[in-house]
Amino acid sequence: MANQPGFSSPRVDFGIVVSDIAKSAAFYTAIGFKEVEGFDVPAEMGEKSGLTAANKPFSVRIFQLGDGDDATNVKVMQFAGGSPARPDNSTIHAGLGIRYLTLYVDDVDAAIARARKAGVFPLAQGPYKLPAGFPDGVWLACVKDPDGNIIEFVGPKK
Repeated sequence: MANQPGFSSPRVDFGIVVSDIAKSAAFYTAIGFKEVEGFDVPAEMGEKSGLTAANKPFSVRIFQLGDGDDATNVKVMQFAGGSPARPDNSTIHAGLGIRYLTLYVDDVDAAIARARKAGVFPLAQGPYKLPAGFPDGVWLACVKDPDGNIIEFVGPKK
């Protein structure tokens, strides 16, 4: 598949700042991501590139969904000293910005079972069968990661 002009890859990676990197690692691996080699960002690089405002080094752990160069990567990082502001993740309409991640699954019930192993349960009345006008036989279930970020599982039930 050809890439869009100006882009070298169709892959999109997400960076998530977390309060407890061990809990987040357990969650993302429990729901089906695999951890791959991460990397360290030196203080100078962080500040001069605009990644951080302070002269702080940090480490990034990477959790990959799928294989190959087009696999989705969730980059998870925790910063020592200080407490970043928590966004309102009560619902997706509670604020601006990236509000949730959608994961397309083979079986919504199996995805929920994996999340339960990490102590996470569906929100509201999920899983919810999508109504007429959406693809037939597709269900939606939302869960929250350890920092309250909403993860949406979309797919059939088997």
